[in-house]
Amino acid sequence: MIRFICIVIYLVVYLILSIPVFFVEWLIGKKNRQMRDLSSLRIVQWGFKCILKIAGVDATVIGLENIPDEPVLFVGNHRSYFDILLTYSRCPRLTGYVAKKEMEKIPLLSTWMKYVYCLFLDREDPKQGMKTILQAIDYVKSGISICIFPEGTRNTGEELSLLPFKEGSFKIAEKAGCAIVPISLNNTAQIFEAHLPFVRKTHVVVEYGKPVYPKDLDKETRKHLAPYFEAIIKETIEKNADMV
Repeated sequence: MIRFICIVIYLVVYLILSIPVFFVEWLIGKKNRQMRDLSSLRIVQWGFKCILKIAGVDATVIGLENIPDEPVLFVGNHRSYFDILLTYSRCPRLTGYVAKKEMEKIPLLSTWMKYVYCLFLDREDPKQGMKTILQAIDYVKSGISICIFPEGTRNTGEELSLLPFKEGSFKIAEKAGCAIVPISLNNTAQIFEAHLPFVRKTHVVVEYGKPVYPKDLDKETRKHLAPYFEAIIKETIEKNADMV
């Protein structure tokens, strides 16, 4: 419980102290948008790394060298809020995450999310959902990577289970012509979700797979990218299960 309280206190203080930083970042953006984007990325990454340290998360990370130096679509399995912290803190370049619409209502946090090009997906409104996907495609074309969890929500099932991946998530890569990098996460629910409200010291495994360009796949596979990547991630989390 102590870790949970410390994280809440840290997050509140971080967000309050970041208020004047928003103004500084806004001024930087007026002069040099690229510099503002990079500084915002590093500020958020630093905050996430601090939270992971407070939580006592010990991460084994595999395959960072697989991430190409170009905008990509990251797709991963999703069992914990900490999945975002674990992966975002390691993004080598500007990356926007696709988050649920409700996150947009959180003061200050949503401002930082918008600064780093996060998108808010309304799962109840297909029309708005399509606008989000189109915006993500534009971001990738302009040099910003996108990360999405194609299960659509946090999976609360068994540790090595996956919810069916949604095909719409992969339209981003198809239309933008970018590579897809699968992210496989093991044991992340044990940080928090498996024993709410306690945050416990946990060892997790994060593996980045080799980039896959949809254009290089055969026609039939391109029609069904969701089960193709679901199988890749399923195989990887099963392979890494003994490492946690």
